[in-house]
Amino acid sequence: MAYKVLVVDDEAQIHTFMRISLEAEGFEYIGASSITAALAHYHAQQPHVLVLDLGLPDGDGIELLQTLRQSDKIPVLVLTARDQEEEKIRLLEAGANDYLSKPFGIRELIARIKVLVRDLVDEPTVSDLLHFGPLKLQKTTHQLWLEHQEIALTKKEFALMETLMSHPGKLVTQAELLRDIWGETHQEDSHYLRILVSQLRKKLNDSNEQQLIKTEAGLGYRLTDINQK
Repeated sequence: MAYKVLVVDDEAQIHTFMRISLEAEGFEYIGASSITAALAHYHAQQPHVLVLDLGLPDGDGIELLQTLRQSDKIPVLVLTARDQEEEKIRLLEAGANDYLSKPFGIRELIARIKVLVRDLVDEPTVSDLLHFGPLKLQKTTHQLWLEHQEIALTKKEFALMETLMSHPGKLVTQAELLRDIWGETHQEDSHYLRILVSQLRKKLNDSNEQQLIKTEAGLGYRLTDINQK
């Protein structure tokens, strides 16, 4: 498995040598030069590790860190030219896993990324998260996010989303959903499911033009990635 590393920095030279170095170590490199671009890549490609510079053209990198920490535990290594102790404490308190002062050596950077990946592999909560397009679901806390916004769900709404997101892009039959959510005795009660899906679509602003939960008439439902349309 090639781990995806999203590098957010506005210096072209940094991207050039980091791409070469990361790819040589077997990582998949993703580059962004602004907070806006970083968020787009983050949602579309779901990187495993984030390498984040603080001085970006559309804001301070710590703003991106704080935004991500509202819903994700992705390991973050911050690159900073600010070498004061207070600044490093601020970064760690904001949710950074590690930091590296500029200028830095590429071998040290790679070593630190490998440590974050090792921790990621050892972290049991990684499998607790499900991702699909603009959606992110955390099983243990019963939370769902659409982009950056948390969507409040009932237990049955959450159960439906968890089942669909566990089969990303694939058809899940009415019988499967009814059995998983209501139990074996309700596999013919398809009207329960229609009502539940209707409630969910309202909460997700799921319109006919950009349908996230797609109905397969007479069969069941599947998730479609509206960002790819």
